[in-house]
This record gives sequence, C-alpha cells and structure tokens, in this order.
Amino acid sequence: MFADLGAALASFGMPALAIILFTVAVRLMLHPLYRAAVRGEKAKAKLAPEIQKLQKKYGKDLVRLSEESQKIYKKNGVSMFAGLLPMLATLPFFMVMYQVVTTPNPLLDGTVFGVSLSAHFMSSFAWVFFVLFGLLAVVAYVTVRWQQSRMTTTPTPGFMTGLIKVLPYGTILVAAYLPLAAGLYLLTTTTWTIAERALLYRILS
Repeated sequence: MFADLGAALASFGMPALAIILFTVAVRLMLHPLYRAAVRGEKAKAKLAPEIQKLQKKYGKDLVRLSEESQKIYKKNGVSMFAGLLPMLATLPFFMVMYQVVTTPNPLLDGTVFGVSLSAHFMSSFAWVFFVLFGLLAVVAYVTVRWQQSRMTTTPTPGFMTGLIKVLPYGTILVAAYLPLAAGLYLLTTTTWTIAERALLYRILS
C-alpha cells in the first residue's frame, strides 16, 4: 500500500515536488476542520476575561478551576478542546507519510540538488539538510512569535508558555532523524499551518 502510494507520487516525474503538492492537497481537504477550529478558538478568546477571573479565584485548586471553566464554556456553547480536531485529523496523514518516506519505493529514488530523498542527515551531512534546518527554524520562530501574540488574548497555563516557545523547534530534531523526504513534508505542512492559522484569525469574525 505505502509502496504503491510512493510509486504513484514518483510517477509525477519530480518526487520532491510531488511530496509538496500532495501535502498541500491534503491540507486543503482538511481546511474546513481548521476553519471550524479557529472559530472555536476565537470564541474561547472572548471568554478569556471570565476564565482569568476564575484563575485568580481558584488558581491553586486546579480541580475546581477546571470544573468552573467547563461550566462557562458549556454555558456559551464553546468546546474546551477547540483546535484539537484538526491536529487529530492530521495525525493519520502524518503516519501515512511516515510510512511512505521510510518504506523502500520509487519516490525515495528521487533527489533534491543531487541528494537522495532517502538520505539521512546523520549519514550524509549534506548541505541540503542545513538549508532545510534553517528554513524549519525560520518557520518555528514565526510560529512562536505568532503564538505569543495570541497569548495576550487567550489565557494560557504557565507550563504551556514554556512549551509554546520550544515545541515548534522540535521539527528540526525530527527532520534530522528522518529521511530528507520527511523533512520536505515537515517544512511544507508547518509552513502551511502557520500561514493558514494567521490568515484565518485575520479574516474570521
């Protein structure tokens, strides 16, 4: 199955471009879910003042804080887990792509500037990987800055503040471990994610 998908993508003649276009196609199909999630997140943001009052009142009682927060969300018809659905929907796709880029198939016979899509950073140290890591770092930096700007309107637990600054850079570690083909997927999907979310937050009321 995975080898067949890899062969189908390789049939486009430009395997690296096929990975990018396939990723974009899937993200377009998932767009309605992300659109709904952003609407939910913006609804949560409107309740931020009430949640902040609860945090001051029940800050040390996490159980009570959670219960009272749920009451407010339920009263206003807002899900506490707004934004999680798109992430969960993306996971199966990531698992499929992982299998495609790690299972021997014609797609991995392709190259990027002479470097095989099946190559690993730890075994080749090719300059293409350093360019990839640099681009992933830029996307991670933009993601962190955007998420921090959202923290001014959306209550965020203290431990999450630290994670928000670190997690986006995890893509670099993943790309260093997986084949170059996976790195192209990560770069495409993370770039799409931040661009899509920033646009949706701007245009959705």
